[in-house]
Amino acid sequence: MAHFMDVHHGMHDITSDQLHEAHRADLAIEKDEDVHFERAWADPASGTVYCLSEGPSAEAVQRVHERAGHRADEIHEVPLTV
Repeated sequence: MAHFMDVHHGMHDITSDQLHEAHRADLAIEKDEDVHFERAWADPASGTVYCLSEGPSAEAVQRVHERAGHRADEIHEVPLTV
């Protein structure tokens, strides 16, 4: 499985509770697409949220995000990790 970093823009002033709820929404349906969302980070001031996931494709990651109600603006495959 490949790793992906996705980026969401326009989420200004997101709170910790809102970030947790968005992550929980992804986790609740991730298995439908054989995806696993590992972690999420947010910068409330810039409105940017980052999610790290593992799955079969960027399209599968996007389908989960869309169904959870927060489509990603960018999805990047991350082929190298340490």
